[in-house]
Amino acid sequence: MDSAARSARRPLDERALSHVLQRLRRAPAAPWLHGETARRMAERLPVIRRQPDQVLDWWSQLGASRELLTRTYPRARVVAVEPEVATAEPARRWWPRRLAKDGVEPVAEAAVADGSAQLVWSNMMLHGAVDPQAVMAQWHRALAVDGFLMFSTLGPGSLERLRSIYRAQGWPAPFAPFVDMHDLGDMLIEAGFADPVMDQETITLSWPDASALLGELRGLGGNVDPQRHAGLRTPRWRDRLLQALAEGAASDGRPSLQVELVYGHAFRPPPRARVAESTTLPLADLRAMLRADR
Repeated sequence: MDSAARSARRPLDERALSHVLQRLRRAPAAPWLHGETARRMAERLPVIRRQPDQVLDWWSQLGASRELLTRTYPRARVVAVEPEVATAEPARRWWPRRLAKDGVEPVAEAAVADGSAQLVWSNMMLHGAVDPQAVMAQWHRALAVDGFLMFSTLGPGSLERLRSIYRAQGWPAPFAPFVDMHDLGDMLIEAGFADPVMDQETITLSWPDASALLGELRGLGGNVDPQRHAGLRTPRWRDRLLQALAEGAASDGRPSLQVELVYGHAFRPPPRARVAESTTLPLADLRAMLRADR
């Protein structure tokens, strides 16, 4: 089977996920953690010497990376890529207000031209994808030969204390599981990327109180696990959760949670023809192979 056709679908409630993403896009700004992750990921860019002519900022609005990318690559064309831009209702479009100063209108994922970019940048969006393998296949198609990919996502070590609290209380999981970085690296290879490099770091976030903690977690997403509790929770349940979070607070009274950030980096290599009696290649791939041979 062609690697681009493989499926690595995650067990997510797709309808609930759609609602969560719509809510996040209606927010006045991307979550603070997304901006901080973008800054940390950008620290890895100096190892890439090639200067891209075109950068695709995948799910730009929630990635909080546009200013960083334009500052790092002042001569490049930075294109904001968003899902389903063409179907958005005019009254609910966010981009005229947020990107008008740059004269930029986002491009829908499906409208991205093959081989059009030297850099695909995706900050904190992959954990919001039902099928990470399919997303990587899109990235691979969008990149020119020798183009590079940089992405970040949440890893399975995120919010483990919250999961422990739910387990101790006998509640269903508070969030859907995240993909391990080694599995993501395997997916990159399956999608056709070369020299994947995976890295991770764990950061600890703290809040003044448990209510502030829950408020920020809502700003980061929502529970889209299909086995989550069905129906609304009661005030009594919320009080139990707040108490459990407060009981684990540090000596200064500030509750905290750890977040695992996973970073990925890979290149799109020149296409290689498979050995067979008869081989069919797209013309663009044939030209790329000839350029690589030269």
